[in-house]
Amino acid sequence: MKSAVRFGQGVLYLLLTVSAVLILVPYYWMISTSLKSAAEVVRVPPTLFPTELRWQNYADAIVQAPLLTYLCNNLIVGIATLTISTTVSLLAAFAFARLRFRGKNMLFFVVLSTMMIPQEMLIITNFQTIANWGWMNTWQALVVPYWVNPFNIYLLRQTFMQIPDELYQAAKVDGLTNFRYLMSIVLPLSKSTVATTLVLSMILIWQTFAWPNLVTTKDSLRLVSNGLQNAFTSSVGTIAYELQMAAAAIVTLPLIMMFLLLRKQVFSGMIHGGIKG
Repeated sequence: MKSAVRFGQGVLYLLLTVSAVLILVPYYWMISTSLKSAAEVVRVPPTLFPTELRWQNYADAIVQAPLLTYLCNNLIVGIATLTISTTVSLLAAFAFARLRFRGKNMLFFVVLSTMMIPQEMLIITNFQTIANWGWMNTWQALVVPYWVNPFNIYLLRQTFMQIPDELYQAAKVDGLTNFRYLMSIVLPLSKSTVATTLVLSMILIWQTFAWPNLVTTKDSLRLVSNGLQNAFTSSVGTIAYELQMAAAAIVTLPLIMMFLLLRKQVFSGMIHGGIKG
């Protein structure tokens, strides 16, 4: 019996190791390429390790492309989106989890059903709306479409439903309003799930490409996802892959740091958010 358990654990660890390697290989290749010379990048067969570490590639990437401007734009859009989207998600999730009103379950089903609609199906309609409102090349065009996040509403609602009803009843006896109950009791008990929604929302903003590419034509408003698209392509069509990978490493670092700082809260939030239906 013990040998079978050990064999099963060995197979599990092997699968986890293989999965970790498959995930880390692209990151290693990105870092390795960013430290190579232009001649070494196109060498055949490719080298696994740089023959000479060229840290200058990172400085050249920042100089050649307005990388700092793109990063600042991402932070502005990310902070604005997180502030409003988190507020909307918290209020909506609390209403679905605690309040009683006619059509609540049907409305929550409608919110969940929007998660099954690919965003590509809505992008043309959203673009026409933004164009009709005269919002092209504006900050609101980059922020407003992300104000409502159905998955965050679902995750927070599931967490709020795990809070005992006795706490809510005791709060009402003490004279707390629903908003005060949400801020003073519910939020402190749901910090891990809120942190999870923040991380997921920032990742969504950081990696979005099609939408900012449609609504922005000014270089001063571009995000890192679409701003770096042709930043390292010469007039004859050649691509400086070493600079492109250096820029990719720079823009990936903030997300990695954010996840490492909040990883415990993220794991806890994902577990707590999926317990009760």
